[in-house]
Amino acid sequence: MRTNIVIDDELIKKAMAITGHRTKKATVEEGLKLIISLKEQEKIRAFRGKLKWHGDLEQMRAEK
Repeated sequence: MRTNIVIDDELIKKAMAITGHRTKKATVEEGLKLIISLKEQEKIRAFRGKLKWHGDLEQMRAEK
């Protein structure tokens, strides 16, 4: 999808330098993927302490 947006020049330059991407498109796409990943992790962390696991960790380790 083609979209025109105004991005702070210094912000995009810094992001490109840090990521090593040579294009703004690649830099923005990586940023979007990162946002999605972080938000998905937040959803998973909401389950912390609410799920019960049944199994034998020592046995699972021994089977490897």
